[in-house]
Amino acid sequence: MGGGAEPGNLSDGSVSKDQEADVELGFASMRTVAGHRIVTLCMNPALDITTSTGTVLPTDKMRCGATRYDAGGGGVNVAHIAQMLGAAATAVFPGGGPSGEMLNSLLMAEGVVTHRIEIGGSTRESFTINELSTGLQYRFVVPGPEPTLAEQTECLLRLRGVATSAAIVVASGSLPPGVPEDFYQQVANICIDLDAILLMDTSGGGLTHVDSGVFLVKPSLRELREAVGRELTTDAEQLAAAQELVAAGVARYVLVSKGSQGALLASRDGGKLFAPVSVPPGSGVGAGDAMVAGIAVGLVRGWDLSQAVRLGIASGAAKLLTPGTAPCTLKDAERLFEQTESPVDIDLVSG
Repeated sequence: MGGGAEPGNLSDGSVSKDQEADVELGFASMRTVAGHRIVTLCMNPALDITTSTGTVLPTDKMRCGATRYDAGGGGVNVAHIAQMLGAAATAVFPGGGPSGEMLNSLLMAEGVVTHRIEIGGSTRESFTINELSTGLQYRFVVPGPEPTLAEQTECLLRLRGVATSAAIVVASGSLPPGVPEDFYQQVANICIDLDAILLMDTSGGGLTHVDSGVFLVKPSLRELREAVGRELTTDAEQLAAAQELVAAGVARYVLVSKGSQGALLASRDGGKLFAPVSVPPGSGVGAGDAMVAGIAVGLVRGWDLSQAVRLGIASGAAKLLTPGTAPCTLKDAERLFEQTESPVDIDLVSG
């Protein structure tokens, strides 16, 4: 173990604010400051609305069950879950209108420190419908408001101010309409200036328009396929594609989430496979965000990267046990962490 918490007690292991720890991160070493706050940036947050109905049909009115409201969007979810896992987390995000007010209130009620940048547009709402007759889930996601250039600049300025003493910065989620595809490179530049570790979870242009400053990026297998334009059916093909992103400067490490098949961690020097944790099928909404939150919490505790990824896998699995976009629980994450296995090297010959 790389220092910090014992596996069964994720809330222990913090060190004094100024204590530095040498941390061996899988394939290479780096220095980090353990015990500082995790800061997340979510440029396209959403008020997540979840309900259920017997059968989803066209045209007909469908009577729904009770409605659940959650604060959502990549970086918002990461901050919320990191807080539930015992870390101190701050969420930076643009928000406007009644939905933005409600999202902010929901986060504050859970103890998450928020820095909301007021914008003229209204925060988007996303809808999840659980079909009771089949167990299928339908998700409806709208684009979100288009922030002005001044609002985008204010988000970056606020992030720089809030992240001054952060050990980990997480940039997660899609970019809203009107935000340039290299926006996350601007975030990376801030993290370089602040000497903060940047974890990134995005797709499309936000993934391919970064060439420096990111420690780890977490695409799904689908997002990796889209980034390189190939099918990627074997472990060796997936590792080669992930290493292309490393070679292009997108990140030092690429962690490919593969759902029920676990995860693949790639660096310039090699790759490792992480087995999944078996849990009953449930809502997959926010499971990837839970994975990123678990990794961030592990790193801020001073754990090595492989161990932090195992916590990420446990947290993602724990998320499947909760309704809608509710965060996973510390108890479930601790229990499932005990079931995670050490990774194995990828055989490049057999794939």
